[in-house]
Amino acid sequence: MSSTETLARPAVTPAATPARRRRRRHPWVTGVALSVGALATAFPFAWMIVSALKPRRESMAYPPHLLPQQLTLQYFTQLVRQLDFGRYLLNTLAVVLISMVGLLLMAMAGYGFAKFTFRGKEPIFFLVLTTMMIPVQVTMIPTYLILNGLGLTNTLVGIALPTLVSAFGVFLFRQFMTTIPTEVIEAARIDGAGEGRIFARIVLPMSRPILAVQVVLTFITGWNSFLWPLVIASDQNLYTLSVGIALLNQQVATNPSLQMAAASLMVVPVLVVFVVFQRHIVQGFALSGLK
Repeated sequence: MSSTETLARPAVTPAATPARRRRRRHPWVTGVALSVGALATAFPFAWMIVSALKPRRESMAYPPHLLPQQLTLQYFTQLVRQLDFGRYLLNTLAVVLISMVGLLLMAMAGYGFAKFTFRGKEPIFFLVLTTMMIPVQVTMIPTYLILNGLGLTNTLVGIALPTLVSAFGVFLFRQFMTTIPTEVIEAARIDGAGEGRIFARIVLPMSRPILAVQVVLTFITGWNSFLWPLVIASDQNLYTLSVGIALLNQQVATNPSLQMAAASLMVVPVLVVFVVFQRHIVQGFALSGLK
């Protein structure tokens, strides 16, 4: 056998070939494993929905019943009519909308790091990445003191401001925008387009997948915000949904069905946003090099 034939023959991994053969012989093993994983993942969500439809006596029964014996929707109506759920929902939507403004700032920062050359670019980007290593709890007190000095405590702007820009978001935008051909930007400059017009008319439309990813991440962050609103807002009228659900135990007697109903209403918008942007999310993570 010649050396050329030896090099042309594809390399075979001794350990990988038997495993691949076993998967081909028993494809049901993979199916069973995936089914078990899917059921284990979906069971808490299904339990939350089922418990929200149970009367209080059934949700507190021991041993617990898997399916409700008497379906009821009274806790969903109770949330809307009697409790402050509507106010918490509006506060959460306001925080999410304010946080969406940060998408434009993160996109501009990512575009600058990806396509511009300036002094100190690499150290500044390294400093931005370093902030990802600092836990949020460490910066919570300095952030509170700064916002208190600005008079933004106990306001919706103060709740949304710390999450307006994230280092991870800048990193994602930068990674994606490095894949945009520089020739396209140079051609636009030759045609007389300004930097603002290039960013708005060329860069942002080509960054649609990573924008979808950031919309979902920003929405989830604002929607699930709990600790920071609890710290900075002393007025219960400014609490978000997460904090409001935690307060249900104080406003009414312990009622697992009511809490599960509130949690169900809180999860549904996140699922809708994820389903709408699912295709763009997968594409955005793949093109930005993250999986």
